[in-house]
Amino acid sequence: MTTSTERPLHMTGHLAPVPDEIDATDLPVEGALPPELTGRYFRNGPNPRPGEISQHWFTGHGMIHGIRLRDGRAEWYRNRWVRTAALDGKPTLRADGTIDRSVGVANTHVIEHAGRIMALVESSFPHVITPDLETVGTYDFEGRLTTAMTAHPKADPVTGELHFFGYSVVAPFLTYHRLAADGTLVTSADIEVPGPTMVHDFAITDQHAVFLDLPMTFDWERLAKGMPFDWDDAYGARIGVMRLDRPGVVHWFDVEPNYVFHVGNAHTDAAGRVVLDAARYGRADAIAMWRGLGPDVAGDAAATGLARLHRWTLDPTTDVVTETALHDRGIEFPTVDDERVGREARYRYAVADSAADAGIVKFDAALGTVTEHPMPADTVAGEAVFVPSAATHRAEDDGWLLSITTRRDGSASQLLVLDATDVAGEPVARVTLPRGVPAGFHGSWIDDAVLEQQ
Repeated sequence: MTTSTERPLHMTGHLAPVPDEIDATDLPVEGALPPELTGRYFRNGPNPRPGEISQHWFTGHGMIHGIRLRDGRAEWYRNRWVRTAALDGKPTLRADGTIDRSVGVANTHVIEHAGRIMALVESSFPHVITPDLETVGTYDFEGRLTTAMTAHPKADPVTGELHFFGYSVVAPFLTYHRLAADGTLVTSADIEVPGPTMVHDFAITDQHAVFLDLPMTFDWERLAKGMPFDWDDAYGARIGVMRLDRPGVVHWFDVEPNYVFHVGNAHTDAAGRVVLDAARYGRADAIAMWRGLGPDVAGDAAATGLARLHRWTLDPTTDVVTETALHDRGIEFPTVDDERVGREARYRYAVADSAADAGIVKFDAALGTVTEHPMPADTVAGEAVFVPSAATHRAEDDGWLLSITTRRDGSASQLLVLDATDVAGEPVARVTLPRGVPAGFHGSWIDDAVLEQQ
């Protein structure tokens, strides 16, 4: 990071970092918070310290914003930087040129597994934090983890296992890992790929892990410019299917060149095919999004820099892959009911990704329809996290969507609570936050009952 009086676009408006950590209690609520929402909503994102200029939106120090809900009240809001070695100025590269995985900005996601709350970034070990957002420190699963940990692990809702991977700019470039339900690292296996690429997300089914080997490649010469990854026409694009009972053995399928930051979900169908849904950028849109140079950067006037929900159906028996655009709405941050991860799911939720037409959307795979909750023109929505209701026999969408919304000038934010069965309807509740919260990346709802069980 550098210091400067000039602020790049990713540090202005609704992306502008906040200068300090605060606490506030008894937050104002419009509407009625469901009493079942008793827990904490944590959301992570980059937030350079005062005086610092991050070279790219992705590289700012991690800051977690937390909102505590209980018994129909919004008890508190607080925000904390994750106390990382990077925050203290420690370099990622050691004197001998090797990578120190204990150093990272921890700015991308925050999850709970086996009683540990972990702040994640894909370049380092996880950082454990407390329910009150204090940093405990890095964690390498008692020395068993030797790679970075993705910011997008997948928890199997039936087994309780956590599947994840690490990618690296030096060999091994991609490694699969599995945690037991009790948090013990029990499996690690190298995945053979041609070179270093940015593997941001992946998917699981009840039988498979699904890897994305796509043409966003690493180059040491780009490192000095801030972000060392960029589109590479020569690399190609593949999706890999690995049976969970055969770690390291991957069946690869060539696909049309694209890039995926975020997976919606995957499942294995009755015919044994793997069905993967994700927010897909075509070549022109990926380049326009990544380089931020406008709609004609790739020589394609139709490029918008937006992703669309897309489906790949991969048949390991016939080697046939089918690619289908599910909708032309520009979206990002697709989410699904955590109880449907790796299983067939009817609904996906996402953020409509357009400066002129933003909102929270719900895709119905059974009907092929889209329902939308539009945002006011001066407001953007963050990732919509699904929280299930406590009903014993609930419908898949019986629950709520939580999203932090922020005015485009960065002046104010709310926690928005929507009824997931009626996304287009009036919000169930709005919690006014004591400050504008910069638009960030990913978050989780952590129910009190989950922590009490540990």
